Amino acid sequence: MEPLRLPRFQRAPSVAPIQLTERDHEIIRLVHRHRLLRSQQIISLINGSPQQILRRLQLLYHHGFLERPRAQIDYYHKGGSRSLVYGLGNKGGTFLKQELGLSPNQFRFGEKNRSVGRIFLEHALLVSDVMVAIELACRENGAVRLITDEQLGLPHKEGEKKQPFNWKVNISNSLKLGVIPDRFFALEYLDKSGKITRVYFFLEADRGTMPVIRKNLSQTSFFRKLLAYEATWSQSIHQQRFGFHRFRVLTITTSPERTKSLMAACSQLKRGYGLFLFADKSILEKPTTILSALWQTARPGETVSLLD
Repeated sequence: MEPLRLPRFQRAPSVAPIQLTERDHEIIRLVHRHRLLRSQQIISLINGSPQQILRRLQLLYHHGFLERPRAQIDYYHKGGSRSLVYGLGNKGGTFLKQELGLSPNQFRFGEKNRSVGRIFLEHALLVSDVMVAIELACRENGAVRLITDEQLGLPHKEGEKKQPFNWKVNISNSLKLGVIPDRFFALEYLDKSGKITRVYFFLEADRGTMPVIRKNLSQTSFFRKLLAYEATWSQSIHQQRFGFHRFRVLTITTSPERTKSLMAACSQLKRGYGLFLFADKSILEKPTTILSALWQTARPGETVSLLD
C-alpha cells in the first residue's frame, strides 16, 4: 500500500511524530538566516542524503517548524519539477527563542512567511540565490571565509532596534535618504602579501521593477539608492557607524540590458564609481565560481572579481 501523500500547502491533521535532530536545528537556523530558501538550496548547504533532507523538510513543515509561502502555488500551475520554498514557522521561531534568548514578539514568523506576496518572494529568492552561491564558493575555495551580518555583530546605537543596517544620509539641506541593504556580509582572505584582508559588501537585488532614474529624487528610483550609498562613502558614515574603512555595493539584476541601464545611471554620480559592482543573474549559473567571476564597475570596460 502506497503511503498517503501529504498536501503541499496545507498542514496535515495527522502526521508522523518528530523529534528534532541536530541536522533539523541546522536547517532551522539556515532558513532563519536566509529568510526564504528553496529545498535544493538547503540540500546544497546541509550534509546528508537529498531524499532524507526532503523528508525532514516535509516533516518540519507539517509540524509547524517551517513554513511554505502560499505565493509559490502559482509556480506549480506551470508544470515541471520545482523546488518548494521554505521560510521559518512559528515553532521554528520558538526554538530560536530558546536557543538565542530573544523576545517572543520577534518570532511570529509563520503568519508573515505564509502570506508573503509574489513580488517579495521573488526578490527574497534572488537575494538567497546570491548568498547561497557565495557560501558554496567559499566552501569550495577553502581559503575565503564568508562572515554573515549576524557573525559580524556590528554595534547599534543605544535605544534603537537591533537593526544596524538601516541608516540615513543627507544629500542636501532639504533631502535625506534612507539606506536599507538587502544583505550585508564580509569576505576574509589572505592577500598576495600574506596579510589577512576583510572586505565588506552591501547587496542589492534588482528585479527590474523599480525605475532606474526619475526627475524628482523624492520618488523611488535605483539612482536614488546609488546616490545614498555614494553619500555614505563620501561622508564616511560607514566608518563612523560600523567601524570599517572599505565597502562595495553588489547589484545583481535581471538581464545584460538592465545592467547597462544601472551602470549608465551610476556614471552620473560625481564620485565613487569603483564602489559599485554590477552583474546580471547569469553570473549565478555556476554558483561556485562567483568569487572569481567578473563584475562590472561604472567605469567603462572595467571588471573586477569579489576578491580584487
